[in-house]
Amino acid sequence: MRSVPHHRSIVAIDIERSTSPARTNPIREELRNEVYRILGTAMQKAGIADGHCDPLADRGDGVLALVHPVDDVPKTLLLNPLVPTLVTLLADRNASLASTDRCRRELRLRAVIHAGEVHCDGKGYFGEALDVAFRLLDAPRVKDCLRQSVTPLVLVVSEDIYWSIVRHEYEGIPGHTFEPLVRVMVAGRRRQGWVHVPAPELVSGGSADLAA
Repeated sequence: MRSVPHHRSIVAIDIERSTSPARTNPIREELRNEVYRILGTAMQKAGIADGHCDPLADRGDGVLALVHPVDDVPKTLLLNPLVPTLVTLLADRNASLASTDRCRRELRLRAVIHAGEVHCDGKGYFGEALDVAFRLLDAPRVKDCLRQSVTPLVLVVSEDIYWSIVRHEYEGIPGHTFEPLVRVMVAGRRRQGWVHVPAPELVSGGSADLAA
């Protein structure tokens, strides 16, 4: 029997410089564990329980979370407080590192938020919506934004999320700080991504808002 599509909110994160020569396999394992810990903590703090999600999917240097379309978890929660909480947890964790360890153990992430129809065939998740999310997440402009930022996380959202959620500036979501910097081609269609870089001063301040 063929799999059927299920609508999901898509959150994926990737570790910056995961293949750096300075990062041995034990350090990569440490960073992978930290990513799962930090994402799990942030989701709990945002009110996203295990029952709201499919099992997390490993991506080698990142994690995929698929959130069910339930009233208890509106998409606004993914923008605020989930993302700001991730930023704060990352900043706190990195601040605890010794200066000699930063090159090897500093944890910085790219994140994407999208939504769409997702399939699961027992071997894993797939579908055009995931292709869009991963293309946005891996876009060179997103990588450049993180590389040039002192903030430990850069977010890209799909045009679907931007026009339905971000531009309306629901509480704690500053739509004016999202920039249409990314364009990718998926299934013959050009898709746009809107990039947000949390302001450095709010990272150190531990703000609960995804603000500029």
